[in-house]
Amino acid sequence: MATFALVPGAGGSGWYWHRVVPELEQRGHRAVALDLPSGDPAADFAAYTDACVQQLRNAGIDIAAGDGDVVVVAQSLGGFTAPVLAERVGSERIVLVNAMIPLPHETPGHWFGHSGAGQARKALAAADGRELGDDIDEMQEFFHDVPDDVVEEAMRQGEPEQSDAIMDCATPFDVWPAPVTVVTGRDDRLFPRDFQVQFAKERLGVDAVVVPGGHLAALSQPAALADAFLSSGGT
Repeated sequence: MATFALVPGAGGSGWYWHRVVPELEQRGHRAVALDLPSGDPAADFAAYTDACVQQLRNAGIDIAAGDGDVVVVAQSLGGFTAPVLAERVGSERIVLVNAMIPLPHETPGHWFGHSGAGQARKALAAADGRELGDDIDEMQEFFHDVPDDVVEEAMRQGEPEQSDAIMDCATPFDVWPAPVTVVTGRDDRLFPRDFQVQFAKERLGVDAVVVPGGHLAALSQPAALADAFLSSGGT
């Protein structure tokens, strides 16, 4: 039995994983959906990690004793927290889902400016015949493949808070502390599939696992995502 520590992306809400948790539990594993203090402008990635560790302990996972095999899973911006948390908990594996893959001590601001993700997003939109505005259209780029009832529930959750201050915070790790699996949504419009596949090869030297779903694959394709977590790591 593995313990999956599920780190959300921008906005920091563990609710994002609420459809994946039962899928993992039905397959005989533990899963803890984590919340991040993303609305706090004073919180950096060390603080995000502290919050995750405390929640794992609250869930009865004895980090110091190596209670079970912990797999750190992170979505989107959560990729900056993943290596720090994995080192703290002695994780056996990291899974990145449609995630930003940082270099050691990189900031999200630097990542967006140098990764090529923005150009890839615009190129995909042009190829699809979609027009991009100055702001991200959440329905077009995030929720386009999410079931209507889940979209309605997401809207009831309210706008997630994410401090812009995190964009200038460096992620405090020196090397990736565990093997990394990269899971890529085939229909991701924010970080397009081809970009993610190439980026995973360039930064980590790994072949991405492509699954159905867009950027919010945990909401649109929870079963496929859970299967990818298990099959890609031999769990």
